[in-house]
Amino acid sequence: MEKTFNLIINGVGGQGVITLLSLIDEAALIDGYDVRSSELHGLSQRGGSVETHVRFGPKVNSPLISNGQVDLIISLEMLEALRETSKMGRQTRFLINEFLSPFQGSLSIDEIKNQFNKIKNELHIIPASAACKEKLGNEVVSTIYLLGYAVHKNLIPLKKESVIKAIENLVPEKYRELNIKAFNLSFND
Repeated sequence: MEKTFNLIINGVGGQGVITLLSLIDEAALIDGYDVRSSELHGLSQRGGSVETHVRFGPKVNSPLISNGQVDLIISLEMLEALRETSKMGRQTRFLINEFLSPFQGSLSIDEIKNQFNKIKNELHIIPASAACKEKLGNEVVSTIYLLGYAVHKNLIPLKKESVIKAIENLVPEKYRELNIKAFNLSFND
């Protein structure tokens, strides 16, 4: 990879945004990239908006991504994905978990999908939470499922082996097997 890859991960507090950020940072380092990341806001508030930036490539000087320069937005929650449309450029792709936090007065999943139908960007809305709950009995690992999907569909320039190694390095042993299963599950769906 010759240019820097710009990624935003967002969701709500408690969904595992920071775990996903750490795994991507580790996998990018294993792949030999220079990596910079930033945890922007909401990190201490369960249910509040959480946004992180990750940049990796041959040489990265700043962790923050300018509006219009995002390559991929991974959203763990649909309404949070909609909030990120102000930062997208023509090249920005979206990978969104088809999950909506139960906030009073929120838009419905169909209303959010209708909003996304208005943009021309590449869009992947994946029922990661539902798939993990059904096939693994635990929807918490939906973040890892999304990462597997991103690697499998070449939405993110990371090697499968590097992500598995990152999971082995960072995830506590009692959760490691479940996380690897969630990662690999997306390659089969």
